[in-house]
Amino acid sequence: MKKKLVFATNNAHKLEEIRAILGSEIEILSLADIDCHDDIPETADTLDGNALQKAQYIYDKYGMDCFADDTGLEVKALGGQPGVHTARYAFPDRNDADANTAKLLGELEKKSDRRARFRTVIALIEKGETKIFEGIVEGEIASSKRGTQGFGYDPVFIPEQMGLTFAELGVEVKNTISHRARAVKKLAEYFHRRA
Repeated sequence: MKKKLVFATNNAHKLEEIRAILGSEIEILSLADIDCHDDIPETADTLDGNALQKAQYIYDKYGMDCFADDTGLEVKALGGQPGVHTARYAFPDRNDADANTAKLLGELEKKSDRRARFRTVIALIEKGETKIFEGIVEGEIASSKRGTQGFGYDPVFIPEQMGLTFAELGVEVKNTISHRARAVKKLAEYFHRRA
């Protein structure tokens, strides 16, 4: 019987990416698939904490094996900010990608060190046991937005040795080298080793 695993998200981009990487031997269910429409808390002060909090919520309420992720952009010159506040950097009550990017560029305007990294943490809870997987991509922040593909900070993040932003590289290339792709590959390797 095919293994079923809940991914604690309704983000269509993330679901598509994860399903493509994990392949057909695991059936990935979204929150909508299990009829969960709750506002799942994300109140931890670390990415690991948020990912675990979301996965634990689903596991406790639905009793299904599941995983959740959290991603942060960590900028060296800003002491690791926006970090856990990446999605709500400009406004604490909502995700506004354009405002977030504008705020970031404004804060880096007079800074020469533009090093940054994207970090994704995945928390898996399976039969009550927890495993953490992490994916990191190093890079830097461009001085202005470039490119039209992707979402969020993609137009300003230049992954190491690429010379182009994620938005210029395009979704297909991004999905092979991104922080999330690296974390999901570790998750996939974990399942393949046990298959």
